[in-house]
Amino acid sequence: MSTSKATESVTLRIPSEVLRDIDRIAEATERSRSYIILRAMKGYLLSEGADVLAAIEGRAEIDAGEHEDFDAVLAEMDRIIAGKVA
Repeated sequence: MSTSKATESVTLRIPSEVLRDIDRIAEATERSRSYIILRAMKGYLLSEGADVLAAIEGRAEIDAGEHEDFDAVLAEMDRIIAGKVA
């Protein structure tokens, strides 16, 4: 049985100078354009993209009522700082 992941084809427009850099990197590393572009996209998803996805998830949790009252959290922190809670 094959363990390959499902893929989909995507068409996008890339500025010529960016594509030239991708091609140079692909040639130097003996990788395909697709490999280089996919690695770049995964890098984005681990940084900026992760922040966007976390915000989307956070909004969904708030919409579902999964949140704490900010004033209650601050009051609890004040009690902890004052030594009233072990």
